[in-house]
Amino acid sequence: MSTTTRIQRSAPKAPPTPAIPRENVGSHRVSQRRGILWILGLSIAITASAIVTVGIGPVAIAPDVVTRVIAFHLFSIGEQIPGSDDNIVWLIRVPRVVLGILVGAALAMTGVAVQSLVRNPLADPYLLGISSGASTGAAASILFGFGAGAGALALTGSAFLGAAGAIVLVFSIARLGGRLIPTRLVFAGIAVSFALAALTNFLVFASDSRDGTRAVLFWMLGSLGQARWQSLPIALAGVAIAVFFLMWWSRRLDAIAIGDDTARALGTDPTRFRALAALVVSVVIAAAVSVSGAIGFVGLVVPHLARRLVGSTHRVSLPVAGLLGGFLLIWADALARTAFAPRELPLGVLTALIGTPLLILLVRRLSSR
Repeated sequence: MSTTTRIQRSAPKAPPTPAIPRENVGSHRVSQRRGILWILGLSIAITASAIVTVGIGPVAIAPDVVTRVIAFHLFSIGEQIPGSDDNIVWLIRVPRVVLGILVGAALAMTGVAVQSLVRNPLADPYLLGISSGASTGAAASILFGFGAGAGALALTGSAFLGAAGAIVLVFSIARLGGRLIPTRLVFAGIAVSFALAALTNFLVFASDSRDGTRAVLFWMLGSLGQARWQSLPIALAGVAIAVFFLMWWSRRLDAIAIGDDTARALGTDPTRFRALAALVVSVVIAAAVSVSGAIGFVGLVVPHLARRLVGSTHRVSLPVAGLLGGFLLIWADALARTAFAPRELPLGVLTALIGTPLLILLVRRLSSR
């Protein structure tokens, strides 16, 4: 026996590379196929629902009329519908439904991200105090005419400035005394939220306008009633940012949802990534809240529904959650504006009524594990 052969036999064998179980690979592919089917199905459902819900309201309009109005204005197909139906559909209801889809998508996608970042299934996108800042800006505009020079965008612009100010305040406080860490960021968000809520209440107290106070309360409970074509680019920009960054970071979100050690092992600094992701989520929420007010429970409940449908892989659960959020919000808005017609129910009230039983069911499932 040669010397080389003896050395090879005496050398310790390297541990075998763990193979990925075939059942896991098969499960991942099944989840992807299921996700694609849900994305296609929800896309079709949203398109059909948008046409139907545009026709729902104090003046009922048939879906074929809605389709003809949209085809004329978007593609110059056919002739313009005479009478008031054209204005009702194109100037009032289409922007409202489109805004509902965008806001629902923004809240649901950021809800998925926030729950993974803080590894808390009960976290929602309003954790960082953004909605309170937007409410303060909206109250200043409604009660004292702040930003009146912006015309029709005064309310939306003031709310966005308030939300942006809250973001700056939260990150400034969180960085005091050292580097930015998730726990400090959450506590800063809570503190800023309480402070700005108090400031909003003070503005309401200082105002003598009863109508203004009612308008502020209605806005704070969430509504799509301020939807205009001019306000859609803000919400669209927020959704575009959410889709670009969160889908780009989907694998990092998978890793950090498992644990910080897993994220480090895959080359992601969990602290730095949480800070960057929190900043992106804050900007998206600021855009959504500034045009719709604070609509609760969508960002809390829809992520759980999406995970139950397609699993927890973010590459699949994020788009499914976005589509599901838009689908649910346009139907909730249709119900809110017709259930007590001619009065309109604040959208946040309705989503809370729908979301509370789902949240109780979620808590029961968590306690039974």
